[in-house]
Amino acid sequence: MHLYDSLTLHTGKHLSSLPRVSFDRSVPLFPTRQHFIDYLHRYVEVLELPVETGREVTLIEREGNAWVVHTKRGDLRADAVVMATGIISGPRVPDVPGRSHFRGRVMHSVEYRRPAGFEGRRVLVVGVGNSGGEIGSELANFGAKVTVAVRSGANVVPLHLGGIPIQYLAFAMRGLPTGVRKAIAGAMGRITELRRGKSVLPKPAHGPLDAIPLIGFNLVDAIRAGRVTVRSGIAEFTETGVRFSDGAEEPFDVVIFATGFTPALGPLGGLVRTDAKGFALRIDRVTSADQPNLYFVGHSYDSTGGLYNIRRDAGLAAERLAASLRGAAA
Repeated sequence: MHLYDSLTLHTGKHLSSLPRVSFDRSVPLFPTRQHFIDYLHRYVEVLELPVETGREVTLIEREGNAWVVHTKRGDLRADAVVMATGIISGPRVPDVPGRSHFRGRVMHSVEYRRPAGFEGRRVLVVGVGNSGGEIGSELANFGAKVTVAVRSGANVVPLHLGGIPIQYLAFAMRGLPTGVRKAIAGAMGRITELRRGKSVLPKPAHGPLDAIPLIGFNLVDAIRAGRVTVRSGIAEFTETGVRFSDGAEEPFDVVIFATGFTPALGPLGGLVRTDAKGFALRIDRVTSADQPNLYFVGHSYDSTGGLYNIRRDAGLAAERLAASLRGAAA
């Protein structure tokens, strides 16, 4: 599973389960990586799902009104296809000039597992999304010399307010008018600033409702304590490190790109059109705008959390699929 060992979900367990099976009562409010892995195994067992792993899909093609799914272990034929690949298998690594000349190690956050081996090393984390924030603070706490490169800034929100996960509050506000939600988010931001002081990260042009914010204060606390240094965006690699967009140059042993992911749609080739963020165009949340009997689960993301959206999309895809198959049989 491509998740670092210390991962703890930022989303509460009540809004992080999949359809029909909840987390055990013994699981804490914010499940750990192992809790989530155990939950997935139990999910398969309880629902008796015929899950087959280790069968990489290389190409998906149309065959008349049906589909052929080519894998490294033979072909599969189907009347419908649901793309539940999400984005974790599509790491985004920007094309930074000079990379081939850099003598250190370059990796994406998806490759990171644990801080062992990074002690005393000069590490640059590029990006301050939730993965970058958690990895950067963890490495700093275990003795790495950490710098974070921040290009456009970050909105930072607490993990919870008064013991209530911030995700639950976002979920409760989802039906309110945009102006009201922005006003509430602004008030929360001012209260946080009064309690914790001015932000130590640059403020982005967008608000916390416009993109997933940095949840929790682990990175912020590490910056305030002097364990993490903040720099501007990376402009180019040098042989020994990087040059930042403000002209400063520093040496690094490791550069970790915490620059997010792109939707994993490669096997579909040119069968679907995509939007500016790389997601397939859909006529609703789940139904392909280009191909009949093609659906997408895990390709909707907002402040209510990725896992909640997967649960919502799964139900919609099942409804659309059942209706399509009933229509074909009529």
